[in-house]
Amino acid sequence: MQVFITGGTGLIGTAVVAELLGAGHTVLALTRSDASAAAAEQAGAATIRGGLSDLDTIRQGAERSDGVIHLAFSNDFSSVDALTGSIAEETAAITAIGETFIGSDRPFAIVSGTPWIPGRASTENDPLPTDGIVGGRGRTVTATLALTERGVRTSAIRMPRTVHNNGVGGFAGLLTQIARNAGVSGYPGDGTQRWPAVHALDAAVLFRLALENAPAGSSWHAVADEGDAVRNIAEVIAKKLNLPAQQLPTESFGTLGEVFVLDQPSSSVITRTALGWTPTHLSLLDDLDQNLRP
Repeated sequence: MQVFITGGTGLIGTAVVAELLGAGHTVLALTRSDASAAAAEQAGAATIRGGLSDLDTIRQGAERSDGVIHLAFSNDFSSVDALTGSIAEETAAITAIGETFIGSDRPFAIVSGTPWIPGRASTENDPLPTDGIVGGRGRTVTATLALTERGVRTSAIRMPRTVHNNGVGGFAGLLTQIARNAGVSGYPGDGTQRWPAVHALDAAVLFRLALENAPAGSSWHAVADEGDAVRNIAEVIAKKLNLPAQQLPTESFGTLGEVFVLDQPSSSVITRTALGWTPTHLSLLDDLDQNLRP
């Protein structure tokens, strides 16, 4: 099938494009710049120029395709207002694609996040949070999954806190950035809170499987590592950057500090069983240890 993808030149998107092309699909990538267009075309994708706010272009991309994978997000965590604006922009784009697909039974896979459930690892059957700092994304995903009632084969691929490749990416990547700036590899709280993780190449396989086979209205967990203690992540970063590791106040981690301090393990047992997904690449701690550069 021809697959329209947003965010196709990012850490996850690059892996997804390669996975789709390797499986015999064709790809039409939304690209904002000459550089991203060149990267997508070099990878083997066709391109359509525009950003996440260019709704007419996004509708055109969806109309030209047999399925859509949505990955793009501005990732502006500088303030609550900036994050709220990013979520609103994403919601408008997802809504435009969903409306284009109504009555077509075409697959539409969207990126989501794993929920956090007090006292245990979350599962695919748990609802997404619809309040708090990232509640807007949960509300959008929930509404999109409901489009199954209007003839869209929607699915949500719930990503863990860190999607990594070559020692970078996700919450662990943010910890690394903060460590470089602060001169100390810090962690909020007591550091025993757990974050799930997945290698980008493993996540890409799950996006393909969901696009090809997932039932309408379904949610899946792209989780390889159920939960690494944040203190352990910080200690590996400290070792690789030759910095001390220590606890820092939650406010040191900016807008996402209140999320960073939560215990957030997640399971993917249902996903592995139902879709036959088997992660095979490096764990987060091994990837950091082998590939993070000073």
